[in-house]
Amino acid sequence: QVQLVESGGGVVQAGGSLILSCAASGRTFSSASMGWFGQAPGKEREFVAVISGSGGSTYYSDSVKGRFTISRDNAKNTMYLQMNSLNAGDTAMYYCAAAAKSNLVTVTWAYDYWGQGTQVTVSS
Repeated sequence: QVQLVESGGGVVQAGGSLILSCAASGRTFSSASMGWFGQAPGKEREFVAVISGSGGSTYYSDSVKGRFTISRDNAKNTMYLQMNSLNAGDTAMYYCAAAAKSNLVTVTWAYDYWGQGTQVTVSS
């Protein structure tokens, strides 16, 4: 059974940093694009960042570009999201996802596997 498990969320003050992790089990994802999505209360799940299977290509939403960094360690089947200069607008449940058939996609329907989410709350 495929599983993605996020961790690293929490409460942080505005201007602070967090590192989210997404551990994959059940199969290797070295050939799959993996992404992060955020969902604030009452809003749709939105694209944050995506990384190619090799880790050589990345793409970010405009709202996080320059502040967040996505990376992966295929030897550990783990993906990361370094979040810097956090602000109240970043408060959301963050989900990791894996796309087995598509590369560097930004839409939710292209992803085949999802984690359960980890909550990030930024206090002002």
